[in-house]
Amino acid sequence: MTELSKIYSFHNAQERGRGFVIFGKERGELFAKWLGQGKRILDLGCRDGALTKYYTTGNEILGLDIDQGGLDICHQELGIETKLLDLNGDWDLADESFDAVVAAELLEHLYYPEKVLQKIYDALRPGGVFVGSVPHAFSLMNRWRILLGKKEGTPLADPTHINHFAYGEFEKMLKNIFSEVEIAPFTRFRLLGKFFPRYFSFLLFFRCRK
Repeated sequence: MTELSKIYSFHNAQERGRGFVIFGKERGELFAKWLGQGKRILDLGCRDGALTKYYTTGNEILGLDIDQGGLDICHQELGIETKLLDLNGDWDLADESFDAVVAAELLEHLYYPEKVLQKIYDALRPGGVFVGSVPHAFSLMNRWRILLGKKEGTPLADPTHINHFAYGEFEKMLKNIFSEVEIAPFTRFRLLGKFFPRYFSFLLFFRCRK
C-alpha cells in the first residue's frame, strides 16, 4: 500500500465514514438520468459505491479507487468489477473502451487534472459521455468565509483537496478537451444560482461529450 493510499484509507474511514456522499440523492439521480442504461461505465473514485449505486441498474461498471477498503465494500455490496489504482499514474486501460466515465468530486483531488481529463477522453468511445461534479471553490459564500480567515465550510477544509476551481476556469478546462460541455450549477439558492451561477453555485455538475 502506497503512502497516498494510506492517506485516503484513513481519510475515508475516519473523516468521512462508510456511505458518506455529499448531496448523494441529487447527484445520483441526475447522473443516472444522464447516463441511461446499456452502458459500459468507468467510475473514477467510486470509493464504497455510495453514489455508484444510483446508476448500476442496466449498466456494466468498472470502479477505480486508491482506497482498497472502499473498493472491497463496493464490490461486495454492488457486485461490480473494481480495481485499485492511483489515478495520478498510468491507467493501463484500453483506449475507446467505455461508453461513459463518471468523476464525482474527484478532479479536485488530483495533481494534474488536465492530464486526467485527457486520459478520460482517450478511454471514451466516440460520442461517449463524461459526467461528474466538483466543488465551486470561488462562490461568494466561500470567498466571504476565506476573507474572514475561515476554512470551515469551504473546499479548503478538506486536506485532500489540492485543486480549487472557479466556474470559468473549470469550464474552459473542459472545453479544451471535449466537443460538448454543459455545466449545471447546484445551489441551495435556486433562483440566484440560475441567474448568477458564477457566484452562488455550491457545486458544479457537468456533462461532456467526446
